[in-house]
Amino acid sequence: MLRTNLQFLSFIENFCRENTDSKILLKTFKPRHRFVRQGETITNIYMIKDGITKCFISEENGKDFIMEFLGKGEVIGELEALKKMECLCNVEAISEVTVYAIPDYVFSELIAKNTVFTNFLLQELSTRIIHTSARASFQQLYTLEYGLSKLLTLQDEAQIMISKEDMAAYLGISLRSFNRTLRSLMDKNTLSANHNNTNLHVVNE
Repeated sequence: MLRTNLQFLSFIENFCRENTDSKILLKTFKPRHRFVRQGETITNIYMIKDGITKCFISEENGKDFIMEFLGKGEVIGELEALKKMECLCNVEAISEVTVYAIPDYVFSELIAKNTVFTNFLLQELSTRIIHTSARASFQQLYTLEYGLSKLLTLQDEAQIMISKEDMAAYLGISLRSFNRTLRSLMDKNTLSANHNNTNLHVVNE
């Protein structure tokens, strides 16, 4: 549920150390800052150095659907740069996030001249396709209760606070359905005592 790519991150870190004039900059975003906006044009491709973000699509009815939680080494904006298109989704910081901001022309040069970078990028794109297929199967085969339990485990392991709204958006359900699922887990005493549930409470319907 939390995507990372530490090998790709290590490559970029080494590249920046060896090429101090590369124009790749470090930027930091506070929690809840949306640094990529759906429908806009961006001039930087971002690689996450530290922190966790959510990648989501905002529908015309005002609802959000979270596609991924992205962590260290994940790339943002690569498809838009390759296709010369507007942003497909929004990306917002959940925790404080530090990124490598790679200008689009530097990104294009790396693809053209650096085979190691290109191979990493191809592996990243392939993994995303596989992950998308696996997630579709997961949502068909497993219950909402199981999906929610996995999200709570992610929250504990990453030591972050994921809101109920974001959990519901990731599971593709309404807040009402989320509350019902949460109530069911509580009734069954399925929630571990170790879970950080300070932000979870069932709302009466």
